[in-house]
Amino acid sequence: MQEIQNLVTIISETQTYFRQQAQKQVNIGLTLRNWFFGFYIVEYEQKGKDRAVYGENLIQNLSKLLGEKHLKGFSAVNLRMYRNFYLCYPEIQQSVTVELYLNDFQQNKILQTVSAKLMADQNHAENNEIVISQSATGKSISDIEKMINHLSFTHIIELIKQDSETKRSFYQWQSTDNSWSVRELQRAVNSMLYERTGLSFDKEKVIENQKKQLPILPEDFFKNPYILEFLELKQETDYSESDLEQAIINHLQTFLIELGKGFCFEARQKRITFDNTHYFIDLVFYHRILKCNILIDLKLGEFTHADSGQMNMYLNYYNENEKQENDNPPIGLILCAGKNENLVKYATANLTQHVFVSKYLINLPNENDLKKIIEEEQKKFI
Repeated sequence: MQEIQNLVTIISETQTYFRQQAQKQVNIGLTLRNWFFGFYIVEYEQKGKDRAVYGENLIQNLSKLLGEKHLKGFSAVNLRMYRNFYLCYPEIQQSVTVELYLNDFQQNKILQTVSAKLMADQNHAENNEIVISQSATGKSISDIEKMINHLSFTHIIELIKQDSETKRSFYQWQSTDNSWSVRELQRAVNSMLYERTGLSFDKEKVIENQKKQLPILPEDFFKNPYILEFLELKQETDYSESDLEQAIINHLQTFLIELGKGFCFEARQKRITFDNTHYFIDLVFYHRILKCNILIDLKLGEFTHADSGQMNMYLNYYNENEKQENDNPPIGLILCAGKNENLVKYATANLTQHVFVSKYLINLPNENDLKKIIEEEQKKFI
């Protein structure tokens, strides 16, 4: 009986694997198809020129003519989206994935414009070797490959909505490296994760340093505020710190996304003891990029000077008793409902360890309010 159960398990796992592979190929094909649609439209608009002169009625007329052929998915909105996709990611033409897909279709009319043929000739140059390094726009082609192979076109729709190249790269990189679902990507965008990530103004440099694994500052991984609307706690309802902690544990996956890249959960209510007196650290994480423990203390009310003293005690203990040989000193994060910036400044000055104090919001504020909070936080570092 056990043998046949093993057979059932193997067949079931194989079915799941190939179903996922089939879905992946469908997603890749859909992404590349839509990119080519955008490419054709821009090529038609440019008519061999460096700059496109957009025909006022082209999109509407094209949508109408394609509709007359009973082709679906070619509304004016979709056609503009395909065009925007190509304009945002022209370097996809250098992708190995495109090359592999087109190998079977070279006899067809997929690449029939002059510039497209030049593209193909360039890709086949130098003994048919494709250089996977840096595109003409400065984007990493390896990152483009990851995007094509790991993100659905629904992800890409969210990416091309972003209003700057750096912001788009940030969400693209976060989505591929953290295997975000579309819903997780949308939540990150809606909660302005890009604006809240790190205290550095040069976010492009932060992103590149993380990719290249160059030395980076702890400040680049902490933000203010943290948005915890997924905990589903009501502002008007009384709840305790233990309720807040339990809600975080119940939604740990989303909380890790909110914390950001590199955080790994280790423990809750970590006990440390001095002369038979016990103290409990609310949450303990390990940061695989900073290579140190992150100790989190949860506070329902306003930050007080005693909070920083308690956290410094936790950090000193961890530094002496828990830190491994190759670890960096631990970092403390105090999450509180409110804080006075001057009090934070004087309470955390000259501490022997890094201590960050951030507000948490259990409801996602409107965009203008959130922008004000972020701007106030950034003013401190001008």
